[in-house]
Amino acid sequence: WLSLRRMVGSRSKLRPASRPKIVKKKSNKFVRFEADMWKRMNPAWRKPHGMDGRFRRHFKGTPKHVKIGYGSNKKTRFLMPDGFVKFVVNNVAELELLLMHNKKYACEIAHNVSARKRKVIVERADQLSIKVTNPDARLRSEEAE
Repeated sequence: WLSLRRMVGSRSKLRPASRPKIVKKKSNKFVRFEADMWKRMNPAWRKPHGMDGRFRRHFKGTPKHVKIGYGSNKKTRFLMPDGFVKFVVNNVAELELLLMHNKKYACEIAHNVSARKRKVIVERADQLSIKVTNPDARLRSEEAE
């Protein structure tokens, strides 16, 4: 495991082919109108449908609505801050798909992959020079025992 830990340190030097500046048009989330008033109300966005609702009618002083203009740039839509696009991997065969695309995609090992398979995936990713976003996810619990 210690040799694997050393490999993890060397792998962090991988860089994407291009790293455009990510511009967010709106930093805070769109929340459901008046969701802050009740704990039982889910804050996830819902379109207002009320007949007389001041929020649906865009009265002054009400929060902004979801609109297509707030969408992200197509080139930077799913980019992580380091410039890579996340690709969830369940096994080594899926990792092989990223062989020619290791400058654009970084692999993330799925949450339900065992520690033994994770070790194999991390070693193979190191051979293919593919960035792994969570290389030591179950490594910590194994070392503690």
